[in-house]
Amino acid sequence: MINEWIAAAARRAGDAPYLEDAAAKDGAGGRTLTYAGLRQVTQGWVRRLDRAGVPPDAGVAIRLADPLEYATALVAILAAGRVVMPLDPAAPAAEVARVLAVARPRAAVGDPGRGLPPGLAMLEPPRGRDMAEVPDTPDTAEGTGGAAAAAAGGIFLCTSGTTGTPKGILLHADQLSHVAAAVAGHHRLTAADRGYCCLPLFHVNAEVVGLLATLAARACLVLDGKFSRRGFWPLIERQRITWINAVPAIITVLAMDPPATPIPGRVRFVRSASAPLPPSTLRRFEDAFGIPVVETYGMTEAASMITANPVDGPRKAGSVGRPAGTEVRVAERAGSAQVSCPAGTVGRVQIRGRGVIREYAQGGPAGAIDPEGWLDTGDLGHLDQDGYLFLAGRSDDVINRGGEKIYPREIEDFLVSQPGVWSAAVVAAQDDVLGERPVAYVVPAGPWRRHELAEALREACETALPRPKRPGAFYLVRELPLGPTGKVARRRLRDQKPQVLSL
Repeated sequence: MINEWIAAAARRAGDAPYLEDAAAKDGAGGRTLTYAGLRQVTQGWVRRLDRAGVPPDAGVAIRLADPLEYATALVAILAAGRVVMPLDPAAPAAEVARVLAVARPRAAVGDPGRGLPPGLAMLEPPRGRDMAEVPDTPDTAEGTGGAAAAAAGGIFLCTSGTTGTPKGILLHADQLSHVAAAVAGHHRLTAADRGYCCLPLFHVNAEVVGLLATLAARACLVLDGKFSRRGFWPLIERQRITWINAVPAIITVLAMDPPATPIPGRVRFVRSASAPLPPSTLRRFEDAFGIPVVETYGMTEAASMITANPVDGPRKAGSVGRPAGTEVRVAERAGSAQVSCPAGTVGRVQIRGRGVIREYAQGGPAGAIDPEGWLDTGDLGHLDQDGYLFLAGRSDDVINRGGEKIYPREIEDFLVSQPGVWSAAVVAAQDDVLGERPVAYVVPAGPWRRHELAEALREACETALPRPKRPGAFYLVRELPLGPTGKVARRRLRDQKPQVLSL
């Protein structure tokens, strides 16, 4: 399907841009990959891989610093019928070795000095302004041709999850194309859209929601190496962006610092994913900019998107929306069986569907996928009467205070809504009597003194929260430890006491 999308787009609108470099200014000085160029690069990769002895469905690791080169190689090698294994270009050598031990690629595409081990067939990516240096040939003009066209191909990702144990996840091309089409349809992407993505290309969000959904819609995606608050909105206006692929950390920064001049009116929505977005932050952003924030929920095992709020329609703050191309249920155990919870009752979030894996390639937890294909996500939440999903947190983040289960997100959302709070995370601390109790780590916004802010938060919690949910301590920190996609690394908070602000 992905190769067919490329061929059809190149045939009907070959000169249209598919990927652009965010550094481009008014179409000059930047780099662009057109749909015709993407087809040519894909054909070139088929021949290059064949000559290197890398058969269809074999693994090819990618570790490139340049976002446009990275994205081009990823999509083209995937369309060439191989299994792409994306690597973090900034990861230390030990982490790369850990991932490669699980992935076991046959070849690699990387910059010199990127720490890729010997023994792999090293392949240079095509470079150039249009990145389309391979001419069409009659036998490949409508696709890749040969064995590659019949190969499945896919993306192999390695995630440590919450346990630190490596899990290998193979997403086949048909799973990827199914979810990408669902993203494009749910977000109403068309060929007129121009997306913006600064998220890491070695994670499933940027790969499927960014690259492949854009391809499915025959739209354009502007790639940026990293998010920068300075000059962000002028860049969005200059690049004529119509939707933004973001995470809560980006939305929080933007909401705290709205520009003095109106922002461009062509931005249809900002998509939020990868971590919970506090309702107060959502309201602050929408009030400041008048741009809808579309909250979504996804995971690598589902090829990214599972649920999403509608772009045009009822959006519920605090909810990650309704199922979008994937079945979702909230279940609890009754004896030896799993039964669906009534609306409003918190249980374990489970998913199945065309985009969801049926088994882990390596290292997955036993029993995560039942015989009926339901995958236990490890998340807790509830469905409301309208079928909207509300997440309560990870099952292993629940705080057990004397037998009472406490969900950190409820406390965190309350803390973030308070004056003087930039962000917050609540984790369990050991308690000699109750077993566990909640404690809060807070990043202050503004020139608060530590004791003043801690006392203000303690008073607010005493007024609004029941006693078991009131944090036993408030630690003011300079920042929360975050993963590459903006999720709080709770294990690091629990295991390593972060630097606490002094008076």
